Amino acid sequence: MNLCSPAVVRDLLQKYSLAPKKGYGQNFLINPMIPERIAELSSSFAAGDKPCGVLEIGPGVGALTQYLCGEYDKVVSVEIDKGLIPLLDEALADFDNVTVVEGDFMNLDLPAFVREHFGDILDAGGSVGVCANLPYYITTPVIMKLLESFPYGERIPFSSIVVMVQLEVARRLAAKETSSDYGAISAQIALRANTEKLLDVSAGNFHPVPKVASAVVGIIPHGGIREVYPDSPESEEDCARLAELTSELITLAFSQRRKTFINSVGSKYSKEETLAVLEECGIRADVRGEKLSISDFCRIADKLNK
Repeated sequence: MNLCSPAVVRDLLQKYSLAPKKGYGQNFLINPMIPERIAELSSSFAAGDKPCGVLEIGPGVGALTQYLCGEYDKVVSVEIDKGLIPLLDEALADFDNVTVVEGDFMNLDLPAFVREHFGDILDAGGSVGVCANLPYYITTPVIMKLLESFPYGERIPFSSIVVMVQLEVARRLAAKETSSDYGAISAQIALRANTEKLLDVSAGNFHPVPKVASAVVGIIPHGGIREVYPDSPESEEDCARLAELTSELITLAFSQRRKTFINSVGSKYSKEETLAVLEECGIRADVRGEKLSISDFCRIADKLNK
């Protein structure tokens, strides 16, 4: 079944009395080259060996899912729209390695869900990826849930996260310090992972046609705060605490973007102590958050809280 054919998708939706729902950000892929390429990137972008399983968020009508089934031994797709479940049962009937779970990803106990569906793979030493064509309205919450649902002291169990998002968001996710796109989400992700923009996708590849272009982003979780701050404490507990403080500092630094860093974090740290730390780190007193790298944030948080 050609799940990228507008005619096939239209007939399937009509058969089950469905229509794309704006509330769920449903824009279905109609160019088969795009989901095929995303599935390939998902399985090849991961560091180390190719993942054995993949968690898909929001399969829609299964256009990407069918290609993930060809790349992975095991595919588990979470779909919030219960009306799509019978449609997906028909659309994916030819694949015996996919499980569609009805539910709201944002309400999942993610560690328990991963253990339930991928515990066999992880116990055998295999790895699991994440792949999704994410609705624009929920991109950031989904990505941060994937990264923040596991304690700082534990390695995130995903070897890679490959997602299609709004182009503007993709630029922010992958932005580095000094870039005009760099912001709180850029730094928060950098605290936990390395990010790269992989592929641009024009609006014409979707039905209905969205008003903005999209891009595919690859995220590889790293080993934690020690990866970005070599002077991290020795104990796991102290590392976890420093990571939490750094995350809080990032939020403060970008809460009032036009203000200097000293003024932005003033609700928690006095100007005197912040200035002293910046001087100790060799950083200008009038610096703004967008000029600070993730290692800068870690170093400042470390010194502020000693």
